[in-house]
Order: sequence, then structure tokens, then C-alpha cells
Amino acid sequence: MRATPTHSFTPTKLLLAVAVILPVVGCGPNYYTLRRQGQKAMVAEAYGPARVFFMQAEGKHPRRADNLHDLGACSVALARQRFTEGNRAAAMRELDSAISYYSQAIDAHPGNFACIEGKTVALKLKGQFDKAIANAEWAAEFTGPSARQFTFLAENLEERGDIDGAFMRYRQAVAAEPKSFDAHRNFAAFLLRHGNEPAAVFHLQQAYRINPLDSWVTDELSERGAVPALVSQKPGVASTDETTPTPQP
Repeated sequence: MRATPTHSFTPTKLLLAVAVILPVVGCGPNYYTLRRQGQKAMVAEAYGPARVFFMQAEGKHPRRADNLHDLGACSVALARQRFTEGNRAAAMRELDSAISYYSQAIDAHPGNFACIEGKTVALKLKGQFDKAIANAEWAAEFTGPSARQFTFLAENLEERGDIDGAFMRYRQAVAAEPKSFDAHRNFAAFLLRHGNEPAAVFHLQQAYRINPLDSWVTDELSERGAVPALVSQKPGVASTDETTPTPQP
């Protein structure tokens, strides 16, 4: 007597089955439902099924930056998996797909920082460091000066070993947004990494005046006996003491 075959469905297989069956039976979900299903699959690290959902969402509403970003993120995640498996050719194809998705999103929405950042990551994973830096440079210049853009570029330049270029971009970040806690904190961390303690202390103090509740900033200042007096203890309110000049590195 032949045994009746049994089938078990993992959550990943079930997600993929739903993605394939729904359009066939004519009860296709809307764009937002597909996006939610794709995001759930991403959280579960089921990147293949997630991409199926996002591709179906793309068919509902083409060239939406958020969906193109997630398609790019799926491809980057799959590329990392292929690298781990030793399948470099497949990984490079996934990275090409990611760059294409991110580029489409940037073309449609030039100021989308998440897609600019994603494209830079994909280019670096491909080993195209010059293109990655050029992409970050374009973002900093074309989409308007902001601390976040300059800091992003500085981090990429530092990673590449261009310390002078990174220093310049960190300075631009604090110049663009003098009241940005993150800009001062990130610049201080960079200066500490590269042995410029006097300038680091200055930016730690600026960060502390903006937000005295950050434990890392407070600890670094306490260790050096350099915690400044505050006019206001409220986080997010800068001190009115602006008399200290920026030290030259």
C-alpha cells in the first residue's frame, strides 16, 4: 500500500505560496498589503519571498521610492548571502540589481537619502569604491548641504582611508548645522580616533550643551574633567555660552 505523501510548509514557503496564488485566483491584494507582506518577510529574513511581494507592489504602483528601496535592500541582503555561500557571480548580479533599483528611486526622487545610502553600500560591496564616494559626494552637493549628508560622506571617506577628506566633511557638517547634536558628537568621535583630543573636547562640549543626557558624551568629558557648566539643563536646548572659539586641529 503506497503511503500518501505529506507536505509541510514553513512560514517562508507559505509566504511564497500566497504571493504566487493570489494573482492567479483574481483576488490580488493592493499595493499597501503587498508592502506589509514584503516587510514581514524581510523581518523574517525571507528575502526571496519578500522580493516577490515587492515586485508585485511595483506592478501596482511603479517607481515608488519606498518600494524601490526595499527591492534594493532585498538584493543587497541576497548578495551578502551569496558571498557567504562562496557564489561571487550570483552576489555580483544581485548587487547590480540593487544598484538599478536604487538608481531608479533616486532618478524619481533625488533627495531620498535612504536610497542614496543603499546605493553607496551596494557599490562598496561590488568593490567600486570610487563610484561609491562619487555617489556620496553627489548626495552631499546636489541634494543640499546638511549635517547628515556631510557626515555620511565623511564616514565613507574615512573608511577609504582619506582622513583629510573626512575631516573636511565633518567640519562642513557642523558648519551646516551648528546646533546638531549628532554632527558634533560624530566629529568628536572622529577626532578622538585620530588623536586630536583638544578639538574633540571642544565638540564634545558643544554636543553636551545641546543634549547633556547622552552617556557617551558625558563619560568622555568626565574622564577628561571637561564637563562644561550649563545655562539650561533641558535636553535639546543649547547653552547661550558661545564665547569659546573652535580650536584649530
